[in-house]
Amino acid sequence: MDTSTLNQQFGIATSLRFVEDAHGLIVAEIENPLASAKICLQGAHLLCWRPRSSSIPVVWLSDGAQLLPGKSPHSGAPVCWPWFGAHESNPTFPAHGYARNLPWEVISSASEADGATCITLRLQDSDQAKAQWPHAATLELALTIGDTLRLALTTANNGSDAIIISEAFHTYFQVGDITQVRVTGLEGTTYADKVLDFARSTQQDAITFEGEVDRVYVDTAAECVIEDPSLRRRIHIAKTGSLSTVVWTPGQEKGDKLGDLGNEGWRRMVCVESANTMENKVSIPAGTSHTLAVEYRAVPL
Repeated sequence: MDTSTLNQQFGIATSLRFVEDAHGLIVAEIENPLASAKICLQGAHLLCWRPRSSSIPVVWLSDGAQLLPGKSPHSGAPVCWPWFGAHESNPTFPAHGYARNLPWEVISSASEADGATCITLRLQDSDQAKAQWPHAATLELALTIGDTLRLALTTANNGSDAIIISEAFHTYFQVGDITQVRVTGLEGTTYADKVLDFARSTQQDAITFEGEVDRVYVDTAAECVIEDPSLRRRIHIAKTGSLSTVVWTPGQEKGDKLGDLGNEGWRRMVCVESANTMENKVSIPAGTSHTLAVEYRAVPL
């Protein structure tokens, strides 16, 4: 659909409109009494979210981010699916799956009684997708943009055999200074440390950041909290349908090499990703579905 058709069918005069950027990508722009947000239909990629209760965005859009066809910027909340990380057998396939690089379709939109805006996007089977993952499945992402942000990613297995997926919301949260941030909620949890060749350790205290951190915490459904004294707020991350949490920040050396984080952008972001990966991959029987859902909220510190 073009923007004219999308605005006619799914636009909301008071809160939701669709625009086309310079590269031909369509973005849903949301402005309601509770929050603002932008969602690129390529990848169903939530680019940013700021509740009205905060003067600074909670979901971070880098100053250096560029929206390009077939590319996913290091910003927002990319959808990783149907695999997380590198493909197990074909290194030419995109890291974190193809869902974040393909166009999705809008299937519904609505305003809630409290003023929040809801929009649901769908990724159907396609020849391009089946060339990388030959299974019959439909993927839907429901987003509720309000004073809290709710995301629900549902995988429906339309085939005759069980399918196995790994997945994540690879969400970038804006912070004042990564070196002052603490992440709590994962104390006592086992993690695989990707910086140390996936060596296993147990988290003892709150997570702090002095350089690159890239860890997959397994067998945990815990709520996490980002404590940010620089911005004087806590970001609460509650999840369901998820047993892995990934914590990542690139540090200065890798962050500078990524190229789209902006000037010292690595210092102003941290990823706390609600996921299912490694031993927490999900098996979905034929004819059933699985939903990974998260809710984010920011409160004063």
